[in-house]
Amino acid sequence: MSYIDNLVEERQKAWHQAKELLDVAAAEKRELTAEEEQSFARINTDLDRRGALIEDIRKSFEREEQVSEAVRGLENVVRSSQSAVVNTDEAMLRALASGDIRSAVFEHRAVSAASTGAPVPTSFYNQIINQARLVGPMLQTSTVLNTTSGENLQIPRLSTYSTATVSTATAAIATSDPAFSAFVTLGAFKYSFITQVALELLTDSGVDFSAFIAQEAGNAIGYAVNVALTTGTGTVQPNGVVTQATVGGTTAGTAAIATDDLISLYYSLDGAARLLPGVGWQMNGKTIGAVRRLKASTSGVYLWTPGLSDASPDTILGKPVYENPAMADVASTSKSVIVGHLPSYYVRQAGGIQLDRSDDFAFNAGLATFRAQIRVDGNLPQTGHIKSLLTL
Repeated sequence: MSYIDNLVEERQKAWHQAKELLDVAAAEKRELTAEEEQSFARINTDLDRRGALIEDIRKSFEREEQVSEAVRGLENVVRSSQSAVVNTDEAMLRALASGDIRSAVFEHRAVSAASTGAPVPTSFYNQIINQARLVGPMLQTSTVLNTTSGENLQIPRLSTYSTATVSTATAAIATSDPAFSAFVTLGAFKYSFITQVALELLTDSGVDFSAFIAQEAGNAIGYAVNVALTTGTGTVQPNGVVTQATVGGTTAGTAAIATDDLISLYYSLDGAARLLPGVGWQMNGKTIGAVRRLKASTSGVYLWTPGLSDASPDTILGKPVYENPAMADVASTSKSVIVGHLPSYYVRQAGGIQLDRSDDFAFNAGLATFRAQIRVDGNLPQTGHIKSLLTL
C-alpha cells in the first residue's frame, strides 16, 4: 500500500470517529459535551490537514509525470552549455533575479535587512517559512477564457430554446428559433502588486528566490482575484459568482444550516443543470465544519461524505465540495453556500501573469523592484445554473 493510500485510509478512520461522537450524542438526545466538542474540532482539523496533504502529493506526482514526459527521448541529446536556452518558468525567474531580463509573462513587500526576520546573506537558511493561505477555487472550477489582449469580449446567452412539435405527413413543419438575451461583456480588470528585494538577497545562492517570488505573487494576486470572482460587485471589479447566482433557498438560523435547507437548495436547480458535468458546492471552511454534522432526519445518513481516494473529492449529496475562503459565514442576509454547474461561471484572463523587474525604481536603496500583474474579469451568463442559500 502506498503512502497516499495510507493517508486516505487514516482520513476515513478519522471521519468514522467523528461520526461516532455525533451518533452517541444524538442517541442520548443531547448536545456534544465540551470535551466532545474539542475532540470533534481536532478530528475535523486532522481531516482537513490530511486532505490538503493528499492533494499536494497528487499534484507533485502529476508534475513529475509531466517533466518525465517532456524530457523523454532527449536523454542522449548533447547540447552546448553556452548556447542552450532553458524556456521554463524557473529559468525566467532566475533570469529576472540576475538581471539578465527585465520582463517575463507566465501563462496559465520590501524585503530588506531592516525588516524583522528579513533574509540577508549571513548563512541564511535556504527555505523561507511562509504563512499558509488558501487562495480559493474560482480559477479551478470556472470556465477560463485566455486571450492575448484585453478588449471587451462578448458572450452570447440563450433565453429560450427551440421547441419541437409533432408533425403529420406532408404537413408544414413549424419554425422555432432560439431567442438570445443581451450579451454578457467581459473586460479586463487589473490586479497587481509590487515587491522589493534586497540585491544582497538575489546574489545569495542559498535562497530559493524562484519559489519565494512565485509564492508571493500567487498569494497576493490569487487571493485578491478569487475574492473578486466570488463576491465582486461588477462595477470596478468582476461580477462575482455569488453576486450573480439566483437565490435558490433560505435558512432561518443565523448560527447553523439545517439539513433540509441544503436539500431544498440542491433541488432548486433545474433538472438539466443538475445533470451537467461540473456541478458542485462552494462554502468556506467554517461552514463546511458545520455541514459535516448534518444528516438526513429519516435515514440518519450524513450529507457529507469524505473522498474514498486521493482522486475523489469530498461530497455533499454526491456532488464535490470546494472550500472557498471568500464565501461569507452563515449570518443574517448573507449568502453562505452556492451549488450548481460551476463551469457556467466564465473567467476572462487577458495576457497571463506578467512579472517585471526594475533596478532603477529604488536604486538609491539597493533594491530590485518586482511588479506582478494580471488582468481578469468574470460573470455568470446563465444565472439559473448556480443557486445560493440566503440567510434570513
